[in-house]
Amino acid sequence: MSEDVLETINQLSVHHLGNKNNDEDIFITKAPIDLGDVQLQELLLKFFLTPFGTHEFYNFTFSNQDFKLNPLYIYATQIFDGINDFHLNTINIAKHLYEVSNHPLIKAGDLFIAHFSNLFIDNETVDGVGIFKSENRQSFIKINQNKNAFDLKYEDGINIEKLDKGCLILNTEKEAGYKVCIVDKSNKGGEAQFWRDSFLMLRSRNDEYHQTKDFLNIAKNYVTKQMAEDFEVNKTDQIDILNRSMEYFKNHDNFEKEMFEQEVFQQLEIIESFRKYDEIYREDNDILLADSFEISNQAVKKQAKVFKSILKLDKNFHIYIHGNKEMIEQGVESDGRKYYKIYYKNEA
Repeated sequence: MSEDVLETINQLSVHHLGNKNNDEDIFITKAPIDLGDVQLQELLLKFFLTPFGTHEFYNFTFSNQDFKLNPLYIYATQIFDGINDFHLNTINIAKHLYEVSNHPLIKAGDLFIAHFSNLFIDNETVDGVGIFKSENRQSFIKINQNKNAFDLKYEDGINIEKLDKGCLILNTEKEAGYKVCIVDKSNKGGEAQFWRDSFLMLRSRNDEYHQTKDFLNIAKNYVTKQMAEDFEVNKTDQIDILNRSMEYFKNHDNFEKEMFEQEVFQQLEIIESFRKYDEIYREDNDILLADSFEISNQAVKKQAKVFKSILKLDKNFHIYIHGNKEMIEQGVESDGRKYYKIYYKNEA
C-alpha cells in the first residue's frame, strides 16, 4: 500500500464481539493498545494492509441516501477531526457492529480499530481509519530451547496472513461520503452481506472501475441468461459473444456504448434486445452508467476471471474456446449422439 512513505499506526484499540443473535456477549476494553514495540507495529501493518490490493472503492450511504447520517461516517469524522477520545469512538464502532451482527451464522471475533497516517492508496497519501475483524483463531506450535532439549507448546492465536474482514476509511472525498475499500473473505451466503450493507452501509463509488465492472456484468448476464430466451443460440455462440465483449474492453481505452454494441452484438435485432435488457437491469439494480467512460484495466482483469469460455460436455470433456468459433462445428449422429468437430493448425 505504500510508496516512499512510512505508514504508521497512530492508535489502536481491540474489542471482542460475540453474536448478539446467539446471546453472545461483547467485551469492551478500557484503553488502547501500547504500540511501543516496533516489530509489533510492523506485523500489524502487514496483517491490516496487505489484503487491500484492490482498486475497488466505495462511499458511505444510508437508508435515505444521506451518508452524513451513517454511524461509521460520523465516527470516522470524529477520529479524523480529533473530536471525542479515539478509544471512545472505537467503543461506539464496536457497539454498532455488535447491534447489526444479528445473522445466526456470523462468527464471534476480535475487532481491531486503527488510526493510520501516510497511507499511499490510489496515487495519494492520506490518513485513514481501519476496522478489521478476525473470526478464525489457529493453533501454533512454540519451540523453547533449554540446555539440552527443546520444549514444545501450543498456543491459539491469529494468523497475520489471513484477515477475515476489513475496511479502510480514507480521509479524502469527505463531501461524497469518504473513499472506502473493503475486504470480506466470508463472501458466501446471507451472512456475508452484513459487513458491507448492514454494518458499513456502502454504495459503489461512481468511478471508471465500477463503470467498467457494472457494464461487463450487464453484458455477461444478458448473453448467459436473456439472449437464449430471445434468440436461438448455442453455447459456442454465447461464448463467442462473451469473448468479443472482453476483447472490446481489453483493446480500447475508452468505452462507447454504440461502438460496443456494433462490434460485439453486430445484428440489429440482438442490439435492440440488449438495450431493453440493459435498461431494465439498470433500473432493477439501481445502477447509474454513462454511455461513455474511461475503461479500468484493473476491473477488466478481475472480470476476465468470471467470463467463462469453457464448453462443458457431460463429465467427460471441457473445451476452452478463446477465438474463432468457425473452428468448431456442432452436429448430431444418426443414432442421436451429439458431437463437436474441432479444426486446428498447430498442436502444442
